[in-house]
Amino acid sequence: MGRYETVLIEKEDCIGTIIMNRPERLNAMNTTMLTELVEAFGEVDADPEVRVVILTGAGHGFSSGADMRDSAAAAGGEEEAALTRYRRLAAIGAIPLAMRDVAKPIIACINGAAAGGGMTISLHCDVRIASEKARFGAVFARVGVIPEYGSTYMLPRIVGIAKACELVFTARIIDAAEAKEIGLVDHVVPADRLKEVTQEMATTIAGLPPFAVQMSKQGLYQGLAEDIPTQMGFERMALDACYESAEHAEAVRAFLEKREPQFEKR
Repeated sequence: MGRYETVLIEKEDCIGTIIMNRPERLNAMNTTMLTELVEAFGEVDADPEVRVVILTGAGHGFSSGADMRDSAAAAGGEEEAALTRYRRLAAIGAIPLAMRDVAKPIIACINGAAAGGGMTISLHCDVRIASEKARFGAVFARVGVIPEYGSTYMLPRIVGIAKACELVFTARIIDAAEAKEIGLVDHVVPADRLKEVTQEMATTIAGLPPFAVQMSKQGLYQGLAEDIPTQMGFERMALDACYESAEHAEAVRAFLEKREPQFEKR
């Protein structure tokens, strides 16, 4: 795995874990981290041994969002500030696209504060599991900016337009229980069981036919923007490819032989 300044990658069995690693700054995202996250997502997606990806933060927080020192350097109309701002905006814009390009399922393991960009980057994970100690906030208006990381697209689709407006307009902090109630996260678990529960889900997903899981992910997200006839066409194509795959043949044999299937690395 690649070596990064602000990001760690760990791999165990078929699970790749990307860790935002600036715990002394509550994993605040500077331009270096944003750039390295894009590279890290590409790296784990290209690894044939990885079937599931986990995103989490080092220390006691998931991510406190933008590094205000970076934001300060990008503020203003001077030439140097404009160049800094251009680089940061380019890095911000690359994050959701890089995550969407990951064919494998991504699970957010939200171990603490997820504010601003820390909250919105989690929206591009396919499943979000939070510690009961986690806190969330679309706090962008507090610092005079709008939501980013493609969150103006994702947040209304996840929690509904009215709730998305409320969260953004008030910039209030919500706890894990409310985040679960509005659908912002899928599961809330005791802090001391967060890693265990996340690993259990990742292991379950990794044990299923990887090609079928990845094609399912592609179809579900494509379906957000397409009509039913288009999606029916995709499903027919994807089903045909699945029927021809060695994974499908092994799954059927294993079912008939009453044993656990063994899927080869792709």
